[in-house]
Amino acid sequence: MILLATCVLPTIVIAAGTDLHVLGIVTAVDATHIDVKTAKGPTVSVLLNKQVKFKNKNNPKSIDPPTVGDRVIIEATKDDKTKKVSATVVHYSPVKAASPPQ
Repeated sequence: MILLATCVLPTIVIAAGTDLHVLGIVTAVDATHIDVKTAKGPTVSVLLNKQVKFKNKNNPKSIDPPTVGDRVIIEATKDDKTKKVSATVVHYSPVKAASPPQ
């Protein structure tokens, strides 16, 4: 008999100290926050500031933020007092591929 094991990765991963990662799909984004629908269901709101770095997997030179529908992995910190989550780096893969040069 062969048994297969499956592993479900958490959508919020706590790293060292107050560092954590938020994984999921962008449902809303503006200059101050990004909402991410996680694989387990809840939507997590992450604060953005001017120091946040955006890393587009398909275009490393881009500094543009992700858009609704993009997959993200957000490196963030959580303030112990306010319980607010703030992004430091947003890694993302755009849903729409860039159009090829003509």
